[in-house]
Amino acid sequence: MSDKILTEKNGAVTTIIINRPAVRNALDREATAALGAALRAFEDDDEAKVAVLCGAGGAFCAGADLKELAGGAEYDAWAGTDGPLSRPARKPVIAAVAGHACAGGLGLALWCDIRIAEESAAFAVLSRRWGVPMSDGTTVRLPRLVGTSVALDMLLTARTVSAQEALQMGLATRVVPDGTARAAAESLAATMAAFPQIAMNSDRESVYRQDGEPMHAALAIEADLAERAKRVEAQAGASRFAAGMGRHGAVA
Repeated sequence: MSDKILTEKNGAVTTIIINRPAVRNALDREATAALGAALRAFEDDDEAKVAVLCGAGGAFCAGADLKELAGGAEYDAWAGTDGPLSRPARKPVIAAVAGHACAGGLGLALWCDIRIAEESAAFAVLSRRWGVPMSDGTTVRLPRLVGTSVALDMLLTARTVSAQEALQMGLATRVVPDGTARAAAESLAATMAAFPQIAMNSDRESVYRQDGEPMHAALAIEADLAERAKRVEAQAGASRFAAGMGRHGAVA
């Protein structure tokens, strides 16, 4: 695998690092392919339960490598038919956002389930200035998270959104002090990895699949997805609770 994308494992937590700090972790074609391979490897690893996605050197990701694009390289849609962002991961992914998450980097953060941003982090569609369109899912995921009006304001004006504003609009999930996003994300990932996994992942899948469905169909999806967890995990979990385990925020 290219050293432009690094993978570190700590028990059930996999951390994937975009390692191009000299260009604020912009993704060229090689890095994009390596990122897709790293994400697929995480999905295929039965021991890996939750992933953290971050960038090296104090930046998250500046999007596509425009210097490579200027040289005539073909720009493949990250959210296209077989792009790394073409569908949600099969397991939870947390973005640890430091510095800028711009253009395709914003799209990458939006693709994650949870976004932990440092206080000085910023989100923007700066590629608007250069005539580069979004093909990373941003025009789809951003309005679903923050609403059409706010999404259009970001998409059409190229304005920069601070971490605190991102938190208020629902773009960022949590804000942490500078220099701590990765550690915070890995700590949260470890907590999530300790939960019973069938129920957690079926609830996650229900959230994604219900989007756009009428209420009765969405509720049917939820009920269907919950069946396996009820059979395999719920009774045992209830028994542990009745025995006094897992209370007051502890993992059972």
